[in-house]
Amino acid sequence: MVHIRTNEEIALMQESCRIVGATLNMLRGEIRPGVSTRHLNQLAEEFIREQGGTPAFKGYRDYPASICTSINEEVVHGIPSGRILVEGEILSVDVGVAKNGYLGDGACTFAVGAIDADKHKLMQVTEEALYEGIAQARPGNHLSDIGHAIQRHVEQYGYGVVRTLVGHGIGRDLHEPPEVPNYGDPGRGPLLKAGMCLAIEPMVNAGTYQVQLQDDGWTVITADRLPSAHFEHTIAIRTTGPEILTQIA
Repeated sequence: MVHIRTNEEIALMQESCRIVGATLNMLRGEIRPGVSTRHLNQLAEEFIREQGGTPAFKGYRDYPASICTSINEEVVHGIPSGRILVEGEILSVDVGVAKNGYLGDGACTFAVGAIDADKHKLMQVTEEALYEGIAQARPGNHLSDIGHAIQRHVEQYGYGVVRTLVGHGIGRDLHEPPEVPNYGDPGRGPLLKAGMCLAIEPMVNAGTYQVQLQDDGWTVITADRLPSAHFEHTIAIRTTGPEILTQIA
């Protein structure tokens, strides 16, 4: 069942989402060559708890960390470790926060020092695609209008939109109906209504859209080992259109 959230519920979600955005903004200043992803995870967990939240990913389906850190060809769900970041890499950080019984979820891909033009373009197009999708999240549109807008924007640059992983509804649980694909034909699926809350998250590969799951059971990588970028916002659909809840300063 797709939940229609009240204004009071959305206000509670806004607090969780505020912490998500603040955490990503804090980590932006910490991501540099020579830093381990385990250190970033520790910083994130401490920050989230200081803000009165709980890391939503830690222990979720036995996930072992508080954030996901995915480097270069790692699409999503990379597990923080002792791996040291190197100049020229790109790093996707995914953050989930629970507070007052409601969830927020957001992600951003960051440059590690100076990166080449190809990676910069991949990141730019993926973030643009996120906002193209968000713009379609308004009452009266169909769910598939979101994914269609994302796919249309991404594929004009020759990139691949991941199909086996999708966005999702969010509220009292981290993953709620409906699934929100990042591709597809317009005008299909349920009608969007005010009060729906969605986590929209294009995952865009520099090459093929195909991906593989690593032996750790979590980390998803591109099949051709080319880089991938990932951006995500939690949004609430209002009568006037989409409201982004996970703003990053």
